[in-house]
Amino acid sequence: MPRVKQPLTDDSIKVRQVSHYQFSWVAGEAGARGTFTLQLVLDEGAWEEVLTVEADDADVLQDLLENTGTVHYDVTRRTLMFGVTPAGS
Repeated sequence: MPRVKQPLTDDSIKVRQVSHYQFSWVAGEAGARGTFTLQLVLDEGAWEEVLTVEADDADVLQDLLENTGTVHYDVTRRTLMFGVTPAGS
């Protein structure tokens, strides 16, 4: 059996499953554009990430998150990965 470097902590887990998400919009200064954020709840609350996104990206991400059964997030690379395809499919 391989030896696992200890201690194994929450910080050592690099890829997590998105459990819940929430978009928010924060008003800017008068006459300026607001800012969209996307809050990701990962592994049923074991980790949380908040991303700042452009309006067009928020629209695309909303569609992907609504229509994809399983979504993962790479914490280190700050990358959302949509869907899971078994090898050989």
